[in-house]
Amino acid sequence: MKTLALLLIAAATLTAQSDYPKHNITLGLGGAQPRGDLKPFYDTSFVLGAGYGYRFHRYLQADVGLDTAFGAAGVREFLDSGFGYLRIRDFQYFVPFGGRVIAPLADGRLLISGGAGGAYLRYSERIRQPSDYYQFDCPVCTSRSGWGYYGLFGVNWFLDQGRHFRIGAVTRVYRGHTEGDPVGELSALRTRDHWVNIFGEFGFSF
Repeated sequence: MKTLALLLIAAATLTAQSDYPKHNITLGLGGAQPRGDLKPFYDTSFVLGAGYGYRFHRYLQADVGLDTAFGAAGVREFLDSGFGYLRIRDFQYFVPFGGRVIAPLADGRLLISGGAGGAYLRYSERIRQPSDYYQFDCPVCTSRSGWGYYGLFGVNWFLDQGRHFRIGAVTRVYRGHTEGDPVGELSALRTRDHWVNIFGEFGFSF
């Protein structure tokens, strides 16, 4: 009888752990604020974020994503080509990969999470191509990159009882080093970089 009771408890635990969506896709809009060595040279800019999380346990999730900031370095140059002057702009890319701990509240509809992991950072200049059929190289465009880590804090609320659609907010804080070419007014030296990216999020889970 005692063995049967233990088996029932174990089955109930497994059922409870599987009563949540495992695949989570998010899209976010917000702002990226540079700090550290970047602060004198880069400005706060618009940022888009996309991420995928695999929730392998009720309280644990593995994450990977991509944040893209637009024009933080303030590059506004032009390349003289056979099709006229093509505009050069700068972009900042962040690739976080790690995990988070999730606290499900309100019958699993409210999720409070915190996490951390590694991150790849890349800042680059790109030209605006005149069309999809003609692509121009940019011999004057520069880039720099490096590695670091991130931490996050997020709050999400499922809009439906089935827990498929959700809205929320998340903050990702990046720290790392980059080196390479100068991008904007930032020199070619190795720098200690610090970013605070804050998003409003929309997500789909299944």
